[in-house]
Amino acid sequence: MKILYFAQLRQMLGKSEDILYLKKNIKIYEVIDELIKRNETYRVAFNDIRNLQYAINCEYANKDSFVSNKDELAVFPPVTGG
Repeated sequence: MKILYFAQLRQMLGKSEDILYLKKNIKIYEVIDELIKRNETYRVAFNDIRNLQYAINCEYANKDSFVSNKDELAVFPPVTGG
């Protein structure tokens, strides 16, 4: 699965995307748990996920939504208008 990072996540991780191979379909919060296990940079970047938003294949989703290897998951902070 392709994971896209935006705004402060992109800056903190120093990259705009990752690839993660899943053995089965899992929930978004489980994807985040897997990323946190990678290293301290990920742990700090995903320290507080309460305010993060997600999109699966360009459609808004919540942390309990399932994703698969065929999906593109975008992770970003809240979006405000102006």
